[in-house]
Amino acid sequence: MSVASVLWLAFAVFSVGLFGLLARRHAIAALLSIELMFNAVNLAIVGLSWSRGILSGVVLVLFAIAITVAEIAVGLSLVLLAARRAKTVVLDDLSELRG
Repeated sequence: MSVASVLWLAFAVFSVGLFGLLARRHAIAALLSIELMFNAVNLAIVGLSWSRGILSGVVLVLFAIAITVAEIAVGLSLVLLAARRAKTVVLDDLSELRG
């Protein structure tokens, strides 16, 4: 698989994630879309570093995956807290929880 095809695949995955983030109003769907976007960026970094023979890009992606897992865990816990408090996980309704 060439570098161009890996980058096109990363672009397609990022586009699906961006569309999901902009089109969906459910909080868990938004978290999944953000995860897709992170994975697309990681795929692009690994593809570019692999083609150049640089292994530090792979190490960078491993650290990014660990940070992404922690971020999704915190985001999911916030969604569960909002679901308990407001009885909804729709993002438009959750914007009224200020104060």
